[in-house]
Amino acid sequence: MQNKYPYYLANRPAASNDNLAVTDKYSGEVVARVAVADAKAIDAGIAAAVRAAEPMRKLAAYERQAILNHCVKRFTERAEELALALCVEAGKPIRDSRGEVGRLIDTFRIAAEESVRMTGEVLPLDISPRARGYAGMWKRVPIGPCSFISPFNFPLNLAAHKIAPALAVGCPFVLKPASRTPIGALLIGEVLAETDLPEGAFSILPCSRDGADLFTTDERLKLLSFTGSPDVGWALKAKAGKKKVVLELGGNAACIVDADADLDHAVQRIVFGAFYQSGQSCISVQRILAHEDVYDTFWDKLVAATKALKMGDPKSEDTFIGPLIDESEAVRVEQWIHRAVAAGAGVLCGGTRKGVMMEATLLENVPEGEPVRDREVFGPVAVLSRFTSFDEALAEVNRSAYGLQAGIFTRDIYKVHKAWDELEVGGVIVGDVPSWRVDHMPYGGVKDSGLGREGIRFSMEDMTEIRLLVLRS
Repeated sequence: MQNKYPYYLANRPAASNDNLAVTDKYSGEVVARVAVADAKAIDAGIAAAVRAAEPMRKLAAYERQAILNHCVKRFTERAEELALALCVEAGKPIRDSRGEVGRLIDTFRIAAEESVRMTGEVLPLDISPRARGYAGMWKRVPIGPCSFISPFNFPLNLAAHKIAPALAVGCPFVLKPASRTPIGALLIGEVLAETDLPEGAFSILPCSRDGADLFTTDERLKLLSFTGSPDVGWALKAKAGKKKVVLELGGNAACIVDADADLDHAVQRIVFGAFYQSGQSCISVQRILAHEDVYDTFWDKLVAATKALKMGDPKSEDTFIGPLIDESEAVRVEQWIHRAVAAGAGVLCGGTRKGVMMEATLLENVPEGEPVRDREVFGPVAVLSRFTSFDEALAEVNRSAYGLQAGIFTRDIYKVHKAWDELEVGGVIVGDVPSWRVDHMPYGGVKDSGLGREGIRFSMEDMTEIRLLVLRS
């Protein structure tokens, strides 16, 4: 029997005449149907958020914290249910699904802690004789109704990175979850509906991409936060008008393995970073640069570890590689591999597709201009190359149009600081892969990888405005 899920309009569940089929990404079977919001419902959600702005602003810090703590409690109680839903709708291996539920809980817990720490500052103004007798101070106030668009690959935690900071500062919101994975956001909505949030504080509205224009263009909304592909993100920014825009977009993250690296440790982490969630992460390891002195040894270890990964049913406890989000994406990844091979690349392992399943694939000698090297694969594919000098490796990382995070395996502290100074990325991870993230750190990219930073405190800053007070004595 298929489950049926309502959407949430102004805090309340609502049905619709239209519905969206949600499939088990491994079997392809329809497992749920989700109510679809039309333009009228989206308009009503935005209007409700506008009405809720004032009562949300008036919530005391302890009241916002209590709401977030309720979410932490309920997500903890429903953890296995959330993980199984995620495993089915996203095809994410069950162990990784449990990990994402843990991060969902962390994200709301951090937001609960930060909700009572939103401080301002006293600002001395008497910097010249004309300002003698003046004193200043500033505080942060909620920006107002927010629009959120979340992606398919982390349906729980990437929605949480928008919802939790909004609740922490007192901003009402409307959220469009990804059409292929809407259930996680709706389960968050179920929990939010149990709280005493003011009416209109949240609406969670699955809808078609074509019907979602109001999320971007409506002038009543004061902030748009989008996580997804660069092509879509930059197009939305161009249509967003006067509202603030935060973009968390893609990448083709690089990892440098220097001559002094612990190769066994580097291989263990790179295999995880490249193939976790079948590479469907914007900080998946896509480019691996190994020093020529260790290249051959590293090559052997990396290929052996990649071949050992188990691919199969994501509900199985020992599955590491699950399905891609749909067969069209798997076909695209396969075509990119074939194109690279035709251009002279070598396949070290993998490269074979069966339906929605794509083997963990390592390539080398991939020429510049090939999508598997220069664009975001968003699949279980990594490209291996060698370098001679550390400066050469840094320059190669920077040649990308993207700049989200980079990983470096080295013991040389001077090289660490050089990389931190010179790499054009949002974050440099030393001793681990660029795929590493903790949910309170500033996370985001430069260049085509986006604008702004997530991480609860940093999102709270985006969702607030500074209001100054000047006193003349």
